[in-house]
Amino acid sequence: MQDLKELLKKNYENILTKLQKACLKVGRPLDEVRVLAASKGQSIEKIRTAYELGIKLFGENYVQEGEAKIKELSSLEIEWHFIGRLQTNKVKKALGLFSVLHTLDRYELAKELQKQADKLNKVVPVLIEINIGKEPTKAGIKKEEVEEFLEKILGFKRIKIIGLMCLPPYKEKLEEVRPYFIEMRKIFDSLKPYLGEDFKELSMGTSHDYPVAIEEGATIIRIGEALFGKRECKL
Repeated sequence: MQDLKELLKKNYENILTKLQKACLKVGRPLDEVRVLAASKGQSIEKIRTAYELGIKLFGENYVQEGEAKIKELSSLEIEWHFIGRLQTNKVKKALGLFSVLHTLDRYELAKELQKQADKLNKVVPVLIEINIGKEPTKAGIKKEEVEEFLEKILGFKRIKIIGLMCLPPYKEKLEEVRPYFIEMRKIFDSLKPYLGEDFKELSMGTSHDYPVAIEEGATIIRIGEALFGKRECKL
């Protein structure tokens, strides 16, 4: 247990050092960026240890796996976000588990979110997922279709759009991924005047490329392997 804590502590300190360096490079306050621990496939023990190190924001990709962990760790004051592709038949359950959805990527999902949130008399904070690299294997809305998509869903009063999310193409050289983050920031800035003060989150950057994402405006970085190491289980 001590070895695990020391390992995660070292990993987390390394993440924070790179976060600080990236913020200083572009003149951003450190508190503008939050670390989301992407805990898919990670054990309860690792999540609990990360929490003890000071991480309070965690993200899960699957409703069933997330539900088991959330119940097991219910005594901890964790903020749980959903960061995977959400199936419409899992919306009702997801709304009872997660406080924010990072991956609104289609109209059918928006309709179901509105329907189920209305039944629960609650408002759902969401991020719109953009397929910034136009990759056929990835979810997300094409950047050219964002305004049209917004026009369709802005009437859904149970959905609060608080930002954008992306997973750009993997590039070994970090400078090759920078243009995608720059483009995301441009889209974000163009939408901000219309979506108001609640629209403030840019969820972008993972273990490989988060320093560049921070330099280009990320407010949430989703860190899995760089914090936890390799995935070890699936609950």
